[in-house]
Order: sequence, then structure tokens, then C-alpha cells
Amino acid sequence: MTTASGTNVNDQADDLLLERQLCFALTVASRSVVGIYKPVLERLGLTHPQYLVMLALWERSPRTLKDLSDALLHEPATLSPLLRRLEEADLVTRERVQGNERALAITLTAKGAALREQATAVPGQIRERLQLSREEVAELHQAMTGLIAATQRGVRVGQVG
Repeated sequence: MTTASGTNVNDQADDLLLERQLCFALTVASRSVVGIYKPVLERLGLTHPQYLVMLALWERSPRTLKDLSDALLHEPATLSPLLRRLEEADLVTRERVQGNERALAITLTAKGAALREQATAVPGQIRERLQLSREEVAELHQAMTGLIAATQRGVRVGQVG
């Protein structure tokens, strides 16, 4: 049986199956992948969120808190405790930007910059643990990047202004 819009009623009912939920698959995949990273990153003394911060800083340092927040798609308040712990580990410094007391500059320390060398092994170890090729990882990354872009468009469309 089909509805007035041409949708099969059974398909609509099946749309509510847990196994068909995009949000469920993404949640489980995210948790699982972060779990794969955990023992690898522990050797570097980093948590997964700290690793993401360090990746952004290895690309460019110093960065303002706002720039880091934009790059990681996190609120500054979410990053502040991570940055404090990274500073306590002597991996970064946090200082007010001269001439703009409201802006905070995050800079790698020598120890933080040196950690990058050890981190170069992480992507290969993760591919090996997941038993995925570089190409398969690139395809998954492209799909996830497309999904992120779609969610950003959806957020803008859904905003009331």
C-alpha cells in the first residue's frame, strides 16, 4: 500500500527501525573509532579531544581561541578545560593577544611541537587497527565531510532570524 505522496507504508514504518537510523550508526561508529584511537593516543599522553586540538595547532601556531574553536567546530567554553590540561602538560601556552585583551592566543611549546614527530605514526596505526586502506579512509572522510556540510546547511536553514 502506498500513501498519497507515493511512499510505501511499509517503508515508512521501517524508517523508524533503530538499525536504519543515521544518528544511531554515526553514534556507534564515532564511539567505536574513538575507542580505537584511545590506546594509541595514550602513548602520546593525549585524549582524543586533546589530539584534535594538537592537530589544529600542528597545522598553525599560534592560533586564537576563536580560530581554534572555528576549526574544531567546538564552543570556546568546551575547549578551555582541554587547553588548560594541555598547558599543565607543557604542550601549549595561553596568553592574551597584545592589543586585544579579549582574544586568547594558543601557542605550541617546544615540547608540544616535538610531540608532532611521535604523532606522525598515529594515522597509520589507526588504519592498521581498522584494517582500512588509505583510500578507504579517504572515502569515509569525504563522506563524513559531506555529511558535516549538510548538517551545517541544515542548521542555517533551521535558524529563526
